[in-house]
Amino acid sequence: MAELNAGVHAGFRRRRIISLAVPGVVLAYLIYIAVAFDLAGLATRARWDNGALLLQDFWSYKTHVTRQNRADDPEVVTAIEGMRNATYAPGQQPDWITAAPDGRVTVELQRDNSVTIAADGAVTLDAQGEVFHITPTATGIETDITDPPDWINLSDKRLTATLPAGARLTVTRSRTEVFRRSPGWELFFFDLSSPFHGKSLPQLIGLAFSSDRLEQGRPNIAAMAHDFWTNSVWHHGDVAWAMFETLLMAFLGTFGAGLISLPLAFMAASNFAPSRVVRQVFRRIFDFLRGVDALIWTIVLARAFGPGPLTGSLAILMTDTGSFGKLFSEALENVDEKPVEGLRSTGAAALPRIRWGVMPQIAPVILSQLLYYFESNTRSATIIGAITGGGIGLLLVQAIQTQKDWEHVTYYILLVVLLVIAMDWVSGKIRARLIRG
Repeated sequence: MAELNAGVHAGFRRRRIISLAVPGVVLAYLIYIAVAFDLAGLATRARWDNGALLLQDFWSYKTHVTRQNRADDPEVVTAIEGMRNATYAPGQQPDWITAAPDGRVTVELQRDNSVTIAADGAVTLDAQGEVFHITPTATGIETDITDPPDWINLSDKRLTATLPAGARLTVTRSRTEVFRRSPGWELFFFDLSSPFHGKSLPQLIGLAFSSDRLEQGRPNIAAMAHDFWTNSVWHHGDVAWAMFETLLMAFLGTFGAGLISLPLAFMAASNFAPSRVVRQVFRRIFDFLRGVDALIWTIVLARAFGPGPLTGSLAILMTDTGSFGKLFSEALENVDEKPVEGLRSTGAAALPRIRWGVMPQIAPVILSQLLYYFESNTRSATIIGAITGGGIGLLLVQAIQTQKDWEHVTYYILLVVLLVIAMDWVSGKIRARLIRG
């Protein structure tokens, strides 16, 4: 009994030490991560104001009002996000921009702030209850500001005023620019060249069924569809084709890998391989293929075949062939041998035994894995497309690199999420239909 009690107490002590040691090791590891990655310094270096502006760019856009002060015949130009294909024609500007007969242009901003640009280039800023005057010169700028507030950054060459609601004024000797933020995605349905731009929803509905055509030789509803599809700012037609390329990359890569790996899986299954050497060889091939990530295969194949959707499909195919080979071979090793033996007793050859005795057992596994990987690869094809130059991934990277079209980034991300959701719903329906049937 004494030895038994000693053993029991030793076991309790060992469990107590383990229960305290494991949380201690985890805590020490978390502390090491915090020190190694300098989380405290990262928090102090974080630019929360830039983060707030980035979030604003996801759901709003900027309208730029610009005057080139060094031009021979300077004029005030209004454009959305500073884009040439989104420049307002004279008389087409928003109602918060007023042009006076003497050449003055007044830009009304949120919270009763305004900027007035005179014909000679002099700028009057009426903001935060104060009025400031700025004049561009040949060498810099002149202003009556002696003690600039904290929302004005001033030097003898440049003035930058950060105003409420994300507005900003910048004045230099070469250019005067003021931009105002507006909620929504600019020109999402129709660009400025479309006759349907600026129409309200009831007006568009009325025009769709009206016999008065705004474009000659085309019904209004067809003209609306054409102008939406060929929108020069959002490029909906190009985006739709890019989404199709992304889906095509995932489809070709996933189901191509399934077709290749299924017959090879028989060579890696212990109950079907002709010898142990053959089984080990095919298993190591599968290990190699899935051990190299799809992004690495993408880079390698891009050097060999060049960029394009086909390269992305091959990268997915290489990785998934290794994954499917392992999964299918394990499914083959777990099949019930009784149906196979029954078919063998009738004199059936190898192929009929596999078709009628093996495939019905592993078909649900194959189907589930193919549909799951297809859904997952739809998302992965976005990243692969960013490297190979195909699909929605390319458009996403281009929008990020411009650092101004963040609402386009949001649009592409939402499309990818909706595509994954749709693929999840479709794959669930197909899986239920085929497995039950």
